[in-house]
Amino acid sequence: MFTNDLTVKIKLKDIAIGGGAPVTVQSMLSVPSTDIEGNVRQAKALAQAGCEIIRVAIPDMAAVSLIPAIKEQVQVPLVADIHFDYKLALESVAAGIDKIRINPGNIGDYDRVKAVANACSNAGVPIRIGVNSGSLEKDILAKYGAPTPEAMVESGLYHISLLEKFDFDQIVLSLKSSDTQNMYKAYSLAAEKCRYPLHLGVTEAGTLRMGIIRSAAGIGGLLLRGIGGTIRVSLTDDPINEVYAAKDLLKGIGMRTDGVRFVSCPTCGRTRVNLIALAKEAEERLKNVNKNLTVAVMGCVVNGPGEAREADLGIACGVGCGVLFKKGKVISEKISEDKLIDALEAEIKKYEG
Repeated sequence: MFTNDLTVKIKLKDIAIGGGAPVTVQSMLSVPSTDIEGNVRQAKALAQAGCEIIRVAIPDMAAVSLIPAIKEQVQVPLVADIHFDYKLALESVAAGIDKIRINPGNIGDYDRVKAVANACSNAGVPIRIGVNSGSLEKDILAKYGAPTPEAMVESGLYHISLLEKFDFDQIVLSLKSSDTQNMYKAYSLAAEKCRYPLHLGVTEAGTLRMGIIRSAAGIGGLLLRGIGGTIRVSLTDDPINEVYAAKDLLKGIGMRTDGVRFVSCPTCGRTRVNLIALAKEAEERLKNVNKNLTVAVMGCVVNGPGEAREADLGIACGVGCGVLFKKGKVISEKISEDKLIDALEAEIKKYEG
């Protein structure tokens, strides 16, 4: 199996995908392509939120002007999303794009694929082959009868072979489906056959709540097997929430240690404070803390420090008050409920491990 450590390493600007590089977080601009200022503004916001690769739709020649406008203001690598018109890919490369996303099968004959491959090769621009269960070739659909995982992988491998015919090997492959199980099976199968890094995602995953759940199931399960070099959590929501969700997913499975790892108990009949509100407040106030810490918010002062002894810092609550603990040992007692998060935040600021 070609795990992330064993795949080809792809470079776009100073970001690496595959070959053992850390898994990167992507998102896509959602502002209409006609609004240059709006796209620049959203790209800046995504960069500030921690997005490491930003994709922008290039539906027509006028949209190519987005590329220099965004790149002048944002240092994050920029990917041009191209469909059907190979000339858009060529113009995007000429405009300084860092990566192209295409489906080689829908941009025309071999000469057009060759033109794109040569332009990208000369400029050092990698290509993501984007296979989608909703846009498979007619002959492959006829062969399998449906957009099965096997059909998606066959399509992806075929498109890879088109680029390899022109000695192009700076390739990333995605095999997205709105069916989480099909997505999972397709990427699992691709990892057995494809030496290139995989871009993971559940396409059309839905609105915030279910979109995150479906993406966590599919993407997280694959990452835990070593499959995947870069991810996008696709949501019908503000793309900044895609970035936060992806970063939280990587933290949740232990693949990122930057920032706070937040743990809290589910509460029970022993709880005598508004623990849900305290936990939400703590999570919100600590989301931009960059220290590598595990922070616990526990509802029971008797069991809390013991159950969360592996936390670097935490609070455990009693009747209208609580204690502050460090590595399972209480360091401050009888803090009133309304002061607990302030005390926790103050201790985190001076924490040095």
